Amino acid sequence: MRRSPSRPFIGLLLVLFLVAGRIRAGESPGNAPADWRARSVEYARIMSRLKWTPVADGMPHRRGYFSPGTEYTGVPYSSVKHVGRDIGYDIFLKTFLAAVENPESVLYTENLKGRISNAECYYGKVCSSYTSYALQCGFYYVSKLHGPKFRDGVSLLTPPLAEAAMPGDVIYTPPRTDPGGSHVELVTDVVRDQNGQVTHVRIEESRPQTTSNTLRTAEAFNAHLAARNRELYRISDLDAWRGENAAESFLFPNYAEDSATPQINRVLLLDLGDWVPYEKGQPVKFNLMDRDHQGIESLVIKRGDVVIERVSQPGLGVIERTFATCGDYTAFCEMKDGSLSPACEFSVCEIDFRLESDRLQPGMPWSIDLVSDNMKPIIVYFKNSASGYDEHYVFITDEDREQGSVEIPPHVTQKARKLQVWLIGENRYGRLKKRRDVVVD
Repeated sequence: MRRSPSRPFIGLLLVLFLVAGRIRAGESPGNAPADWRARSVEYARIMSRLKWTPVADGMPHRRGYFSPGTEYTGVPYSSVKHVGRDIGYDIFLKTFLAAVENPESVLYTENLKGRISNAECYYGKVCSSYTSYALQCGFYYVSKLHGPKFRDGVSLLTPPLAEAAMPGDVIYTPPRTDPGGSHVELVTDVVRDQNGQVTHVRIEESRPQTTSNTLRTAEAFNAHLAARNRELYRISDLDAWRGENAAESFLFPNYAEDSATPQINRVLLLDLGDWVPYEKGQPVKFNLMDRDHQGIESLVIKRGDVVIERVSQPGLGVIERTFATCGDYTAFCEMKDGSLSPACEFSVCEIDFRLESDRLQPGMPWSIDLVSDNMKPIIVYFKNSASGYDEHYVFITDEDREQGSVEIPPHVTQKARKLQVWLIGENRYGRLKKRRDVVVD
């Protein structure tokens, strides 16, 4: 009598078949590609499918201003890597949404145009922070550094055709000139007909004025890639591609908070929104709005469990305070009917560093001293001011934080004549950064 294969044997054959399929597709068997690819699409759409409506004039974009009362889809495009805050990396998405609801927030009172390149709106994202957020990085890689020349675990697909595309693939547009700007997009869907042939490919990206969501036919997708000699990248091993830069190693990005629907305070909001860090000594502006006309009896400000100020009969409008003591704060209103408003949450922090000298020798090891209070130093980022390709990241360890300094490897200064040095810290509410420039000679 012929026996049927046992269930364990059939299961083993199935596993071997799936692994072989992944290997043929260029996937690492141990990297759970289906899981991270699905997450990349889900996380990309946290930012690209967002609906929001400005409540006041003055919120800038590249060609003018966002219109009050008009609903927009996707977060604003603005290069706020160094000034202002990147949505998802430096602030929660809900912090942006709270700022949108405050007519006295920095979204309406600040304009970054002319202060830093490629920036207008105080909060925003750019193409590389959008793809890095979706691909679960703790700090975003500039577009030029996404590919196999700079990262492990990624390859160039040739020829770059719709038939080869998968969700999670990256499209890279090289700069027209050197130096010049480049661009990255993310493949989020591949549509096939009943015969398995690709009919459409969906691309999502951050570009002016907000994110873009484009479903192209296979022919249009192929033409899009060919138009600017664009390259199609396949990440086969996400962990190798990210290296130490895995989102799960840090407090941000916080996908659970960003995907949840926040309850925005209708009584008072901060100039930076809500759930947000301030630098020590930076003014904090409380806008008392009382949108539901309950009547405000007093404004209460607490640090931890301690009330540090109660302002009686504050009226409506902006009240400004400066805090010299680091810690986690809340502000709420006591209403005339005896109830309490929801509390705005913020922290006051210090993040800084000291150098032995602002002039360094090329190719020599050196160190920086860390200064922090209510903010955890996590990364030192280096940028060669003369090259968009020469960037370095030193991830700060618990041992570094305990001894109060971090050693910088010699290769960081091998090519640069002038180097931007950025210390990045984070706490439960977001990230802050501090910059120094050094000369290498």
